[in-house]
Amino acid sequence: MKKSAVVIGVALVLAAIAYSQRANIAARLLEQGLASRLGANALAELEDGLHLALCGAGGPLPAPDASGPCVAVVAGAALYVVDAGTDGVRNLSRMGYPVGDLQGVFLTHFHSDHIDGLGEMGTLRWASGDNDSPLPVYGPPGVTAVVDGFNLAYAQDFSYRHQHHGDSVAPLRAAGLGANPFAMPALGELTTVLDAGGLKVEALAVDHSPVEPAVGYRFSYKGRSLLITGDTVKLANIAQFAQGVDLLVHEALAPNLVNLMHDAALQNGDNVLAKITHDILDYHASPVDAAETARSAGVGHLLYYHIVPPLVVPGQETLFLNGAGDIFPRYTVGKDGVSFSLPAGTDAIVQTRGGL
Repeated sequence: MKKSAVVIGVALVLAAIAYSQRANIAARLLEQGLASRLGANALAELEDGLHLALCGAGGPLPAPDASGPCVAVVAGAALYVVDAGTDGVRNLSRMGYPVGDLQGVFLTHFHSDHIDGLGEMGTLRWASGDNDSPLPVYGPPGVTAVVDGFNLAYAQDFSYRHQHHGDSVAPLRAAGLGANPFAMPALGELTTVLDAGGLKVEALAVDHSPVEPAVGYRFSYKGRSLLITGDTVKLANIAQFAQGVDLLVHEALAPNLVNLMHDAALQNGDNVLAKITHDILDYHASPVDAAETARSAGVGHLLYYHIVPPLVVPGQETLFLNGAGDIFPRYTVGKDGVSFSLPAGTDAIVQTRGGL
């Protein structure tokens, strides 16, 4: 009994000491954690090959684990991003990808949810990297107007940061974004957008009418390949250029779930939401559509992204798929942080992260 009392007494004394020193302990842990965190570089840990991570798996609606559309692609050690949706650039940092090393952004189209993070992406890349020129932004006709608009909106910010930090951190020559427009490819054709360091990026036409122009991108590197659709309906052009790719990243909207939202909006007298949920059905592919495309193209794996509506209820994923898994069983329903590696010289498709 006395022994137990002594043990308890010692434990209480130690607890009291720890409590009194909590600030010092926290500072020490923070010091160690910051050194490790600030030195993190996920790119250095990747083997040679083609790699993909969802920095944003969702669409325009808020979701706990599906930020605005954003797809990171790494070829060797070169980091690129397709689209720049809300919170995408912050998710890059959470995954350990150095934003300062970002070499370019490819825009699929100019809907707000695909471009609203561009300003922050350009700013963080500028202020955290050693770059001599603005962040290249590739896109179909219209991309120059988008880039000019962001640069105008951020012009005062460029001036403030340069005055405060100088050329060592924020050289004006590297501030903001640089537009790289390319011609819209015709159906049945690919437009080469980038060919450097063994990586080829080609644009293909997709159908997101009435939104025009709209493209997807095919990435090829050392015998590995992936295709990112952007927003689109089911389209033979996608199946054609997805033939045999290792990874198909296809958007998906679930009509059955959107129709439930539509009915609820009508019951609540929300005519605006009812109109939106009616209209969006005609310019997105369903999970079944994406599965059928993956099957006909003979792809290695299908990754759903631009998930609409958000999946927030247990069991909702089954409703979202609505039988798509029976059509093409090699699939993953995306969420922020999901990542895959396609090592060069192999045919392996390795899921390296299940989420953030």
